[in-house]
Amino acid sequence: MSKVSILLVDDHPVVREGYRRLLEMHSEFHVCAEAEDAQSAYVLYKQHRPSVVVMDLGLRGVGGIEAVRRIREWDKDARILIFSMHEGAAFALKAFEAGAAGYVTKSSDPAQLVRAVAAVVRGGHFLSEDVAQALAADRLAGTQHLTESLTPRETEILRLLATGLSSEEIAPLLNLSHKTVRNHHYAIKAKIGARSDAHLVWLALAAGLIQIDQPGPVDPAATPDG
Repeated sequence: MSKVSILLVDDHPVVREGYRRLLEMHSEFHVCAEAEDAQSAYVLYKQHRPSVVVMDLGLRGVGGIEAVRRIREWDKDARILIFSMHEGAAFALKAFEAGAAGYVTKSSDPAQLVRAVAAVVRGGHFLSEDVAQALAADRLAGTQHLTESLTPRETEILRLLATGLSSEEIAPLLNLSHKTVRNHHYAIKAKIGARSDAHLVWLALAAGLIQIDQPGPVDPAATPDG
């Protein structure tokens, strides 16, 4: 049986090393490449065409949801598993909407990550128990999330705006024109009911899209071509 090749995407080298050790304890798994940000994940995916991508959402600069969207745009058959600290249902829903096939939180038992990789490689889907419970609770309560009306790309633009980036700075990160980003900016404010840019930041913070210690952006010049 051929080995399952894995691309690990996380901005902490020590964390990636832990994932590698855990996964390669199983003889059928082989980590073929590692990436620390969305740009390098996109480039390495095209180079290695791994069986599965294991990706964090909280990357520096462009986030994991946008990375999922870009990889799936290039390869509609890409199998991507999110492995994130975010336990909220909103993040999981948006990740699946972007094209992810699985979502496991970092607070889950390590065995769940192994089972998730195996399920995703086989063409299935996987959701860790804590996120499944959060999704069920939200559905029963009729909870609506801030990002529910936003596309994955709009969600990423909202997150980047909330970190303090201007439309001019966001445009090269996402390979978009300044005008397109501005149009998205206005549409996002209307959809989430933001009265001002300051209110937009507050809403994004309250929804957990950003944290006070949110990492800064990477160099826009490092963005790969399409």
